[in-house]
Amino acid sequence: MIKNYLHYRKTLFFFYLIVIIFFPLIHWLYKLPMQSVGYSILILTFILTLWLLIDGFRFRSRVNSLEDIRDHLTTYHHQLPAQKDKLESEYQQMIESLYDIIRSHEESIEKVHLEQVEYYTLWVHQIKTPISAMRLALQSKEAMNQDLLLDQELFKIEQYVELALHYTKMKDISTDMVIRECLLEEIVHQSVKKYASLFIYKKLTIKIQEFHCEITTDSKWLAFIMEQLLSNAIKYTHHGGLEITYENQTLQIKDTGMGIRSEDIERIFEKGYTGYNGRIDKKASGIGLYLVKKVADSLAIKVDINSILGVGTTANITFPLQNSFLFTEANVTKM
Repeated sequence: MIKNYLHYRKTLFFFYLIVIIFFPLIHWLYKLPMQSVGYSILILTFILTLWLLIDGFRFRSRVNSLEDIRDHLTTYHHQLPAQKDKLESEYQQMIESLYDIIRSHEESIEKVHLEQVEYYTLWVHQIKTPISAMRLALQSKEAMNQDLLLDQELFKIEQYVELALHYTKMKDISTDMVIRECLLEEIVHQSVKKYASLFIYKKLTIKIQEFHCEITTDSKWLAFIMEQLLSNAIKYTHHGGLEITYENQTLQIKDTGMGIRSEDIERIFEKGYTGYNGRIDKKASGIGLYLVKKVADSLAIKVDINSILGVGTTANITFPLQNSFLFTEANVTKM
């Protein structure tokens, strides 16, 4: 501790050394009485020694306090020793600012963690339903349309798994996108084909207008948007079917389902919001359309929903003009 203190006050000792050397030297050169020099140095040494003892005790106390904080350092704020000067005050303000940054990051991490726990807890409950249905179908060997039922429930499991994978990629979506010219009709047909088993099982019709156009986008993420909208349309349509058309840069997916209440329309893209229909379907998570909106924003695509309760719902996917498409990192960082 003494060695550390001497090093801490080395400038003061150097100045004292200069005084006791040059002060007598000046007196000697000018032939002044040396007796007064000795008394002056003695008094200076006494005062300095007394001050060093008091300052040394304060130094040891401050060092012990700081070492105790260091040995028990946490992300929570610690009461630092009182600042002695402006410089220490500035250092302590910097430390306070760092604590604020740490607390802010902790809160963000905790929020993301809670959201993930909430989502994956719901996801586990969702995936249990098709697994249970498959087990019952296998136990009941005489069940009609057993193959269709198993195929449908297996497909649901695959969709839940894919949704979870897409959910984990949302933070770094920019690194997973490849923007290029794509055939829209090809993406539509592939998405519809993927849901063929559900159309067959629920006996729904599907009508796709012929359209031959290219769009600038990421085909995989556009297919994700299509599949989520198709999934919702099929889920809430129990008779009739779907119709897909394209006109004026807008792709429309119309269904003859149960429709959406007007008070729910404005909130359907909110995370976790399921609305009245979601409360009927206990397995609804409120995540699908939330992810659709995030992906659409990243692709400069506009998605909006129109619906009439008891008549049906129309999902509109509006693409940017071919020569005005802009995909920048700013689109993604807003997520």
